[in-house]
Formats: sequence, C-alpha cells, structure tokens
Amino acid sequence: MNSSPTPEPAPPPAALGTVPGTVPGTVPATMLVALALTGAIGPFATDTYLPALPLIVDEFSVTASVAQLTLTAFMIAMAAGQLVFGPLSDRLGRRGLLLLGSVGTLVAAVVCALAPSIEVLLLGRIAQGFFGAAGIVLSKAIVVDVGRGAGVAKAFATLMAIQSIAPVIAPLFGGAVVPFGGWRGVFWLLAALSAITLVGVLVAVPESLRPADRRTGGIASTLSDMGAVAGYGPFLARMSAFVFTFGVLFSYISASPFIYQNMVGLSPTAYAVAFTVNSLGILVSNLAGARLVGRFAPERILFTGVAGVATAVVYLAVVVALSPAGTLGLLPVTVGFLLLTLSIGLVLPNAAALSMQATRGRSGSGSALLGAAQFSLAAIVSPLTGLAGPHSALPMLLVMGTCMAVVLVAVRAMISRPLPAR
Repeated sequence: MNSSPTPEPAPPPAALGTVPGTVPGTVPATMLVALALTGAIGPFATDTYLPALPLIVDEFSVTASVAQLTLTAFMIAMAAGQLVFGPLSDRLGRRGLLLLGSVGTLVAAVVCALAPSIEVLLLGRIAQGFFGAAGIVLSKAIVVDVGRGAGVAKAFATLMAIQSIAPVIAPLFGGAVVPFGGWRGVFWLLAALSAITLVGVLVAVPESLRPADRRTGGIASTLSDMGAVAGYGPFLARMSAFVFTFGVLFSYISASPFIYQNMVGLSPTAYAVAFTVNSLGILVSNLAGARLVGRFAPERILFTGVAGVATAVVYLAVVVALSPAGTLGLLPVTVGFLLLTLSIGLVLPNAAALSMQATRGRSGSGSALLGAAQFSLAAIVSPLTGLAGPHSALPMLLVMGTCMAVVLVAVRAMISRPLPAR
C-alpha cells in the first residue's frame, strides 16, 4: 500500500452553476434521490427476480441451474459494466452515460418481459446488468464531483441509506407481483422503475464534470488511469476497507438462510422477517452516520464501525463455539447479526467516500475499480460460506475473519497515510 512518489493535485471543484440554490460542497437532495434510484436498480433487478426462478424453469422447460445462469450473467455483466462506464465518464462526462444506462436498463427490462426463449432472456439479463452498472458507478463519481470535504461523506451516507432500502423492500415487491403477473410481471415492474430513474436523471442530474476537468486519450490512457488509481496507496487502503467490509456483509447474506432456517429452525416466512430486521440495521446506521458526519471526521466514524464489526464477528464465533453442533439460538444469533449490520452501516459509506476522495481526479476510474472489486469479492464469498454444508456456521466465520483481518490492515494503512485536506 505504498503511495506513488508524486501524487497529482486534485482538480478544481466542479462548477455548480447548473444546480440553482446549491450550497458549495453539498449535494442537492433531489439529485441524491435521483442518483440513489439509478444505483438501486441493480439490487431491485436481483431481489425482485428471485421468487420468479421456479416459474421460468417451468415455462421454458429448463433446469434450475440454467435458470440461475440468468442471475450469474447479470452479476458478471454488472461488474464488467462498471469497468467500462467509470473510465469512460472521466473522458466523456457523467450525464450522457447515466442517461444511456437508464435507457439501456429500460429497454433490457422490456426485452426480458417479452422474451420468447431462455436464450433471449439470458441476453436481456446481460444487457440489464451491463447498463445497470452505469447508475452504480456514476452515482458515486457525481457525488465526488459536486461535494467537498465532509459533504462527500454525508452525501454517501444519505445515498447508501436510500439505496439500502432496495434490498429490504425488493423481495416484498417481487412476492406481490409474481402471483398476479408471473415472472414477466417482475420485468414490467423493473421497466417502470427504469423509466422513473430516467425521468429523475433528466430532471435532477446536470452534468457534473466540466470539460476542463476531463481526461484525454484513448484505451491505453484509460488503462493507465486505472492503473494509477489502483496503485495509489491511500486509495488502495480505503478501497480495501470498503470491499472487505462488504465481504463480511455478503458472508452474512449468503449464509443467513441456512443459519436461520437449518440451525435456528425458523420457517421461510420467519427468516424473511429476521432478515428484514437486520437489513434495517444498515439503514438506521446509514441515516445516523449522515448526521454524525457534520460533527465527527469520516475516518473516526469508520474506525468506530470497524471496531463494531470486529466485535460482532468475535461475538458470533463465541456463540457458535458454545452452541451444540448444528444448532443455534435465535436471540444470540440475531443480536450478533444486528450488531454486525449496524456497524457495517457506519463503515461502508465513509470508506466509499474516502476511497473516492483518494482517486486524484479520476473518480470515474476509482468508482469502477471500487464496484468491480466489490462484486468480484461477493461472487467469491458466496460459495465459500456453504462449503461445510447447510448445518455449519464455521465457513461463514472463517470468511468473515479473513475479510476482517484485511480490513484491520487497511485501517492501519489509513492511519499512517491520511488524505490531504480538500
């Protein structure tokens, strides 16, 4: 995590003249809501869709694994899309690409809704993931363009608080739509949401990157920019804190159905309630973090959250160690998971904000690297948590512990190499 020998100065603040009434350094509320919606399409396109998989299997007479390919392809395309849209936006600007992404997700949702075969559905899902990546990567870059100092961390906390509602309510929407509209109804719902995000971008999101601040050059220059960001020690440290904290969270998400249903003994409905309660923990801490940023430095809030995550992992390890093999109690497990999600809600927005502030004028490339690393680690973590079968929490704890160790190393690097004041 060594810094490059000659850090480039950050570019001058983007002009806010296109956002009337904006206080310099802050992000308008309407813009934040519009950006949050563009970034929420990804979680919605995943979670609302899961209840429909058995219906797709029946209609197209395919195996469950073939139907699940439409989910895998979506996630891979979303990771790849961020690596395309992020660097491109450093050269072409943000708004045009964000509009392209919104239109692309709308068209892709319609293609999926009308798909006559599993092959067309698969292609539609690939397009949906690719274009949906634009909202995820560009929303972060735009916040950095517009915000300054503590305003960036506060905006990220608010952005993630809004976006964290998506995985909480998405299964409810999916469960409500599927009985009446079938699996195609889910994609018509996603098409409607994409249309809403398109209108939001048109109305509330002006261009945030001035022509004078844009990067120049071709593909070689783009790769050079990404390499420069990835090799910059302060960015790498802060990105590692974000990505591996997300790894802890995804370990919980992947293992929680087996922990709660097979080891605690909850029904699927009761599990959904428990999962929703824990998801609300992230929402609450995101909202609290947005208020705390004005009083405390983002680094201090992040370090407090990291301490809470580490405590939760140790606590869960003790609970598992003291419980009979293959069984766990509802209350102690929920206390541990709730402490985990509450603490993670303090880490992620501040780690993301600090990562983006360390991109040295290449926020599109930095956001792309952040998102691609996040989704790549999630893809690795998910199967690892189930290696010992559905009645063991040990793999989850090992993955959490490994990710937490990386986070602690990253925090130490952050302390030794603080970011210059902006």
